[in-house]
Amino acid sequence: MSGNLCSLEALSSSFQVHSKPRETSPLEYKATKPHANHLEFQKFNSLAQSARELSNKAIFFHFEKTLLKSPSLFPYFMLVAFEAGGLLRALILFLLSPFICLVGGELGLNIMVFLCFFGIRKEKMRVGTSVLPKFFLEDVGCEGFDVVMRCGKKVGFSDLPRVMVEGFLKDYVRVDVVVARELKVVGGYFVGLMEAKNTNSLDSNLILGEKKSDYQAIGIIGCHNENMHEQLFSHCKEVYLVTEAEKQSWKSLPREKYPEPLIFHDGRLAFKPTQLATLAMFMYMPLGICLCILRFLSGIFLPHSICTPILAFTGTITTISKPKSSISSTNGEGEKQRGRLYVCNHRTLLDPLYVQLATNKSLTAVTFSLSTVNEKIAPMKTVRLTRDRERDGEKMEKLLSQGDLVVCPEGTTCREPYLLRFSPLFAELTDDIVPVAIDVKVNMFYGTSASGFKCLDPVFHFMNPNPVYSLRFLENLPGSNTCKLGGKSSFEVANYVQNEIGRALDFRCTRLTRKDKYMALAGNDGSLKGSRKVTHA
Repeated sequence: MSGNLCSLEALSSSFQVHSKPRETSPLEYKATKPHANHLEFQKFNSLAQSARELSNKAIFFHFEKTLLKSPSLFPYFMLVAFEAGGLLRALILFLLSPFICLVGGELGLNIMVFLCFFGIRKEKMRVGTSVLPKFFLEDVGCEGFDVVMRCGKKVGFSDLPRVMVEGFLKDYVRVDVVVARELKVVGGYFVGLMEAKNTNSLDSNLILGEKKSDYQAIGIIGCHNENMHEQLFSHCKEVYLVTEAEKQSWKSLPREKYPEPLIFHDGRLAFKPTQLATLAMFMYMPLGICLCILRFLSGIFLPHSICTPILAFTGTITTISKPKSSISSTNGEGEKQRGRLYVCNHRTLLDPLYVQLATNKSLTAVTFSLSTVNEKIAPMKTVRLTRDRERDGEKMEKLLSQGDLVVCPEGTTCREPYLLRFSPLFAELTDDIVPVAIDVKVNMFYGTSASGFKCLDPVFHFMNPNPVYSLRFLENLPGSNTCKLGGKSSFEVANYVQNEIGRALDFRCTRLTRKDKYMALAGNDGSLKGSRKVTHA
């Protein structure tokens, strides 16, 4: 299915409704010939291929035309509609997309804004910072990005509402000023209307202020709606034109060139929702719901020996790797035989279930914020912790005396190839520790959420056409790297286990925590500037 979605995305870039001559559609911009009385444009390639110093330049650039390879804005509005407004709103936007293509121009843009934002509570609107940056980064062209990042002062303007682009431009492109249109708010709710265009805000004298003389201004633009920005670009000594033909040859921005590492992001959709990909999703959903119900029922009511073939038959792929040698318990001499502690990284709420499935024996899982619904239907014993270190330690000691235990010391899930900091509490409980490296691949929906309904996390995971779960059991922790036998501190043991799992998965280890994740995605303090730095544990 993942291959099909990729091909759908490629096809959707050429999806057009042919009709009589019309204004440029907000779903797909089309370059138009500049008027003779406008600025003289230079070819963008001449700037991109130039090795000259640009740090003393102030660049004014159109976000969609300078950075994004795709000519279509539909996927970004669909993300807002689906993630902030729900399935019904997304369906309405999709059904009206052909009409939006036909009317085009400013009217088409206003229709999409109304459909996506009407009735959305302003303080709950975090799609622009928690969901869209991932898809913007995947659509950024390396050539345009390199030119922008080489410049000193950056001013980005966009035809999209400010709430959609400001977070990305400031956090990932490091722009100094964002020029975009505001959305009208009544009683704390968006009414789906944009404020009137204010051409005075485009004056570069106002934007650069007293430091204007320190920079030579250059501009990068696509020809769309150039009249609106003529006042701004009249202050630029050089203006470069980006054509759609040029952007087709641009390379995607590699992850290692991201100015900030993409560690946290939210939302349910795991694919770029172009028109054809969205159509495929809506057509698949009835089948996906049926698959989800079948997978759920088999996992809850059937024994492992029967459940595993059913899951495989319905498209759920599970790969398990174990050490060649069977490692015996490392408990000290004379110590009463206790349960074994399985320590795994955290990808979805289903991690402990898959560990139990792989070991083929009854395990107990400790949880922090599992929903009551998921707790009731879980086909394994779950025990809720309180985040009180002393009480949680006593509870886990008791559980280990009764049998094997599985813990996820990250404390929360992480989708990207990073490991959050491991809480060291587990290292103080026992020396019989088995690290388990877990990776999950999905091709339609994410089975995790920071701001959505957590009880739906397993539902969305099992609705995927071919979810892949990979478990790799590592060797028992050597006695020299444990607390009781090796004399190591709990922090040293936790860092050692984190590094071993990170090495097995080729993930990067960080010191970020559960609190950092929710600060970034739920907006508890509105910023994560100091916490987003990646450091090795």
